[in-house]
Amino acid sequence: MTSETARRDALRESVEGGIPAALADLGDLVRIPSIAWPAFDQSQVQRSADAVAALATGTGVFDDVRVVRAAIPGSDELGQPAVLATRAARNGRPTVLMYAHHDVQPTGDEALWETPPFEPTLRDGRLYGRGAADDKAGVLVHIAAVRALAETFGDDLDLGLALFVEGEEEYGSRSFAQFLSDNREALAADVIIVADSGNWDLATPGLTVSLRGNARFTLTVRTLDHASHSGMFGGAVPDATMAAVKLLATLWDDTGAVAVHGLFERHSDTPEYAEATLRDEAGLPAGVQPVGTGTILSRIWNKPSITITGIDATSVAAASNTLAPEISVVISARVAPGQGAREAYEAIEAHLRAHAPFGAELTFADVDCGNAFLVDTSGWAVGDAREALAEGYGVEPVDIGVGGSIPFIADLVETFPGAQILVTGVEDPHTRAHSPNESLHVDTFRRAAISEALLLAKVATRTK
Repeated sequence: MTSETARRDALRESVEGGIPAALADLGDLVRIPSIAWPAFDQSQVQRSADAVAALATGTGVFDDVRVVRAAIPGSDELGQPAVLATRAARNGRPTVLMYAHHDVQPTGDEALWETPPFEPTLRDGRLYGRGAADDKAGVLVHIAAVRALAETFGDDLDLGLALFVEGEEEYGSRSFAQFLSDNREALAADVIIVADSGNWDLATPGLTVSLRGNARFTLTVRTLDHASHSGMFGGAVPDATMAAVKLLATLWDDTGAVAVHGLFERHSDTPEYAEATLRDEAGLPAGVQPVGTGTILSRIWNKPSITITGIDATSVAAASNTLAPEISVVISARVAPGQGAREAYEAIEAHLRAHAPFGAELTFADVDCGNAFLVDTSGWAVGDAREALAEGYGVEPVDIGVGGSIPFIADLVETFPGAQILVTGVEDPHTRAHSPNESLHVDTFRRAAISEALLLAKVATRTK
């Protein structure tokens, strides 16, 4: 047995031995309701950041650990607290930057949760709780891997490390670009691991190589100066709800595919993926048909989509026989890789203005755009990652696209153009991130931690 093989075996053993402690630490983080949105208790986000900083300090690896807040450009506000931990490289070794985020989505209707969202609950091999997967598990994958690396390498560890755990990813990463600018030197790295994605299935790891962009905004449709009696004027006067329904329906064709001129698709082959799998993973009932055309994964990975994610209108309980003067909706569009998010937004706005029925007045607000991302798979780090994932999971990884968006990756590319970026994660198709009953598959977490430790060990043997 070579010394390299012995060290790799020792590293795996160290990760395995540390999993119970890592899961306990993850449970402690899940108990902190770190929702970055201003309607929630912001002291909990600070509490969460402090807890992550304590975990980083406890590894004994980092030379410096800080909780940092950056300014929000164009505002007098500061962003949410992030954790920055650094360790300088020695003897010409590379530096790896590890990213995750400690803030979480709101819980939604807590009546839909089978167990309390901020009380981590282990059931049938899964840990349930808000943030148990997205993305506090990503934090603990980094911590577990670093702990094992330190135990195995000891004083021989020359690898440079930086840990950046953001506190407002779910709230738009408003201070992200400024944080990168303020801490450019501390964050500079040869390889960046973004642990905020998913896997092909419970047994098969995924290496994310494409992400759609996003364009989100609020549309207000107005047709009247004030509400009017629906019996007295209905049939002659357009109400805002009718106008909005007619307008929004123009966004899709009869198959449910996006019908907006100027939105593009990326042409790329996709793996086999059965409709039955889609139904199982998405919770699509037998009587409801999928939308769109082309292969299922091309619709999710390579084509645009438009979703209405919120509506401000009279509630059913408060409904009266009234013509509504105004209605607002939140529109969330996903943009195909290769198209700029701002360009996509402008195409959607132009479409809506051109199709406004009855001369309805349209107002656009709260526009938020994030670009898509395609990973450069030609670098050595991708090869190292694939080998580490195969060894850690015992199954060859699949290069996957993701229909969701991680807009800040474009900021990382702009700030660190020479860095190789790897997008990994611990989620699986049944994680239900952002939804009630979010959960982490514990065995996937274990294998993800092993894989990342093996990857760091591989990079640690390279020279710049």
